[in-house]
Amino acid sequence: MHFVIMGCGRVGSSLALSLEAQGHDVAVIDQEESAFRRLGSAFEGRRITGVGFDRDTLEEAGIRDAYAFAAVSSGDNSNILAARVARETFGVEHVVARIYDPGRAEVYQRLGIPTVATVKWTADQMLRRLLPQGHVPELVDPSGNVVIAEVPVNPGWVGRRISDLEEATGSRAAYLTRLGAAILPGADTVFQEGDLVHLATLAGELAGVERTLDAPPAPSDH
Repeated sequence: MHFVIMGCGRVGSSLALSLEAQGHDVAVIDQEESAFRRLGSAFEGRRITGVGFDRDTLEEAGIRDAYAFAAVSSGDNSNILAARVARETFGVEHVVARIYDPGRAEVYQRLGIPTVATVKWTADQMLRRLLPQGHVPELVDPSGNVVIAEVPVNPGWVGRRISDLEEATGSRAAYLTRLGAAILPGADTVFQEGDLVHLATLAGELAGVERTLDAPPAPSDH
């Protein structure tokens, strides 16, 4: 799959190298050409010098073919603007933005763009929001049988009840993150744009749960 990353600092370069190591195609955008030195000579992806929210720059980076886009530059405004352009102009479904001001998280969540605050950032957290499968569980019980993991949900599920997601996957919703706050879903809780869903499931079934929710609900489910 093709990934586009805006920002080649420590965060962006780490993401790019991790994704390429997993066999993905990666394009990295940065305003400073010297920033690409962090990628090393072995990096085979594209290096694009330019402004990450500029449409021509994004086109050059292959945004139209991108599975996901990560905005991890040093500026909150640039990150959220680039994330919105990627989603709203080019239709990239899997978008995540890094922010420095956690107080803005609620605004960004309302725009339907998952964010990762600097104070809690790790490469693993960012990868969880970009990759469709193979997430590292947030919690594993001592026996290793049950896990809780944040699972990306296709926008086609917006407007459906959380119980529909549970029925389709055979999992249980442990909690949701909505507008930056965790909530316990009830029987009639509806999945909204921007919600982050944390599911409890058997460890051996996590990959299947991820595949199911990465796709829109089947027509027969309506």
